[in-house]
Amino acid sequence: MEKKILKEVGDMFMTYGVRSVSMDDIARQLGMSKKTLYQYFNDKTDLVEKATAEYIRIRQDEYDDATKDATNAIEELHLISRCVRKHFGELNPSLVFDLKKFYPSAWNVFVEYERKTVYESVKDNLERGIKEGYFRNEINVEILALLRVEQIHMSFDPSVFPKDKFDFTQVQMEMFDHYVYGLLTPKGHEIYKLYKQEN
Repeated sequence: MEKKILKEVGDMFMTYGVRSVSMDDIARQLGMSKKTLYQYFNDKTDLVEKATAEYIRIRQDEYDDATKDATNAIEELHLISRCVRKHFGELNPSLVFDLKKFYPSAWNVFVEYERKTVYESVKDNLERGIKEGYFRNEINVEILALLRVEQIHMSFDPSVFPKDKFDFTQVQMEMFDHYVYGLLTPKGHEIYKLYKQEN
């Protein structure tokens, strides 16, 4: 039951942000009383933290499937970029602001995920791409993995990319293309062009 609640709540937060959704709204959406809701969660902060962790788990499962299904490092990037585009298309930009300002412990769950899990996934992809001959073998895997994680992190910063001036998904995709083109060998460039045409 808790996972079902967290999925529903995560969808609400993605659509409306965190701050604008009250515990009353959540209970009403779930068709339960607030008293029942509080049997599962201590308070809204607890709910936000757990919903963030569940959102990350669900997304990571999707990314793992993309990695498993990919026949090469470039296809892996392509499949993950599709997932990212879908997720960021669903994201209410105020969600990030709400988490950072009002629920820093939940925001830290997301930051830790980026800095550990995403970093390792990026490193693995870089090493795979080098072995396959699609990525330049002289790149420093650790530096570029850190760079990619920081790019993702920076895209959430409204002081760098104000939401009234920039489309969040477009920022992500521009950064992604910039990152990928810097990795590619001529052989990789040809394959990446083919994947780009599929979009």
